[in-house]
Amino acid sequence: MSNLTDLTVAEIRDGVAAGTFSAREVASAFNTAVESGRALNAYIVETPELALKAADAADAARTSGELKPLSGLPIGMKDLFCTEGVQTTAASHILEGFVPSYESTVSAKLWAAGAGMLGKLNLDQFAMGSSNETSAFGKVISPWRDASGKDLAPGGSSGGSSSAISARLCPAATGTDTGGSIRQPAAFTGISGIKPTYGRCSRWGIVAFASSLDQAGAMARTVKDNAILLEAMAGFDAKDATSLDLPVPQWEANLSSDLRGKKVGIPKEYRPDGLNAEIAALWDQGIAWLKDAGAEVLEVSLPHTQYALPTYYIIAPAEASSNLARYDGVRYGQRVLPDGAGLQDMYAATRAAGFGDEVKRRIMIGTYVLSAGFYDAYYTQACKVRALISRDFDLAFEKCDLLLTPTAPSAAFPLGEKQDDPLAMYLNDVFTVPASLAGLPAMAVPGGLNSAGLPIGLQIIGKALDEQGVLNASLALEERAGFTARPEKWW
Repeated sequence: MSNLTDLTVAEIRDGVAAGTFSAREVASAFNTAVESGRALNAYIVETPELALKAADAADAARTSGELKPLSGLPIGMKDLFCTEGVQTTAASHILEGFVPSYESTVSAKLWAAGAGMLGKLNLDQFAMGSSNETSAFGKVISPWRDASGKDLAPGGSSGGSSSAISARLCPAATGTDTGGSIRQPAAFTGISGIKPTYGRCSRWGIVAFASSLDQAGAMARTVKDNAILLEAMAGFDAKDATSLDLPVPQWEANLSSDLRGKKVGIPKEYRPDGLNAEIAALWDQGIAWLKDAGAEVLEVSLPHTQYALPTYYIIAPAEASSNLARYDGVRYGQRVLPDGAGLQDMYAATRAAGFGDEVKRRIMIGTYVLSAGFYDAYYTQACKVRALISRDFDLAFEKCDLLLTPTAPSAAFPLGEKQDDPLAMYLNDVFTVPASLAGLPAMAVPGGLNSAGLPIGLQIIGKALDEQGVLNASLALEERAGFTARPEKWW
């Protein structure tokens, strides 16, 4: 038998069901991997006992013939999802020590489906970042290395999730995607990740960043694994006003890489002057792969794409400044109370000590664009442009069924390289932000390695609610790319 930590979600599920190995053996193998992989700093909290408890329940269920869809599967949980009885921090000191008395809807669905938790995964603080360097609990390191030997960024904000999956510290993990925080880290570490249609997964119990953009999704090594996990995560939730009251499709059962009759659009605006040559070459290869799968490929236009990043970096910080106002040191989390301080002094001291620099930067931007003299000039205008960006997609989808683009403008970069230049960091989201603004499903799939031996990926964007189309096209790419590269263990 191969190393249990090398198995996919589907292989673990099916192996436990068949009795090839026990769920406890799987959980124990991953617990050992988590412990030996601490150099990556992918986990903030480890919960080996919870993984074993779920595994024992799975083994008992197999004996009694009552297996659940995810029985025997241990996963990592991004530390943005509230987990009952387990510290939830959003990677911020201001929530350090906060132990929820309730479970997020998404995590509750996963536990109900039989999954177990290996631990809470590190991320950029409050999901604000593209390199996982803003965490109050230390930066996450990618398991990949290039010739320079420098520590590389695993992407962000779901960098703990991407690093852990790529290093085989978990077979799959939850992520959240506000402007690319599932797709970009997936591309950086050679795994797959899907952001479903806005509203497919409940946001209840997820620490909020930007409420009109945040969406939970799945991350794993294969397209099939993502379909399996997303099926368990999705579904209507009356506690979330933006949740879609729709049945969850059988995405895994309907997977097909036959794209005959499908039209795939190539947005011309996604090929700017100066696009990395290796990224452009992979994109061309992706077009050839989709044609081989039977798809018709045509050029489309998304004319307002050039405004997507500035629009996002007005709307997202504005919503963040509103959402993060609740962290005041009164009800939960950290409190800093200087001697003789009044209430306002406590607010200021708590937030100054609890929030990191990037979070403070975005709160300040958001507060500015929402202020009385600038609301119409910035926030209102951004909302209008967002509507235009969404309309661009609607018009494009009158001509095609799916879109193919790169996922990120480059491969993973060394940690620290862009930390002092926020604008350079924000450009990492240039290909992922438009789909987030429009609330569309989108998936990242690894396509190959660049000349430095680092993963680079492709992105499929679909119509609203067409996760099946996105998964199927992604499967066609996955089959033709044949990506089997993995990081050489150094940790």
